[in-house]
Amino acid sequence: MKILSELIKIVDQNPDSIVVMRQQTEQRLPAHRHDKAQLLLVYGGIAYLQTDEKDFYIPSNHYIWIPKNYPHNLMFNTQDLYIINIYFPNKTTAGFYDELGIYPVSNLLAEMLSFSEKWQGNYFKGSWKFEFLLTLKSVLSKENLKKFSIQLPTTNDKRLNAIIDSFRDRLNENLNLDIIAEQSGMSVRSLTRLFQTKLHITFVQYVKMLRIIRALELIKDTDLNMTEIAYEIGYSNISAFSNNFQQLTNMRPTEFKTK
Repeated sequence: MKILSELIKIVDQNPDSIVVMRQQTEQRLPAHRHDKAQLLLVYGGIAYLQTDEKDFYIPSNHYIWIPKNYPHNLMFNTQDLYIINIYFPNKTTAGFYDELGIYPVSNLLAEMLSFSEKWQGNYFKGSWKFEFLLTLKSVLSKENLKKFSIQLPTTNDKRLNAIIDSFRDRLNENLNLDIIAEQSGMSVRSLTRLFQTKLHITFVQYVKMLRIIRALELIKDTDLNMTEIAYEIGYSNISAFSNNFQQLTNMRPTEFKTK
């Protein structure tokens, strides 16, 4: 694909430069990788980063760190999404920078991004802007923030995909393992084993994450209050909804709405 080859050329043609790109260039491109590590920041909606094993959900005011040579493709379905990509040279690093992770944008990082809001293109060693961006990168590992942990595993199993594809439109129903197994013409034991062997996650965990993902979308895109959102995604208990939301996102629903 011409757009993909041009993107990779722009990012990697100068191995020692830091590249800042603000347009939504990577949307809907096939899986690809860069020789440089990538800092991808999301504002105004939810982005979806697809990998071979999992779909990662990046809510507004969060960023994802993508290590060098990590195959991925980016998806999103809202027009008001604003994305910043910063690509860093291939340097030997350890720990934080070796792992893909999603984190909230801190006040410090937000200030640094605001300061550099008009920067775009290549920046080279020896310039103060290059050094500033290197400092921005080093800040990421120093903040010790908790990872945002909603990661939906994927599978090529057609039988299982047919089952889970129907869940999104039924989240306000009682998605009970026994009921779903019966509707799918399977035993509870067989369906349980299918989730464990193909997705490496339990049925309950998958449905819980899917409900919280839908809650993130409803908080962002509707005027529903938290009680209405809880009922919309299948919770009869607002406290249980809030607790599960915090467990997976490290914040309460009201805190996420404020941000």
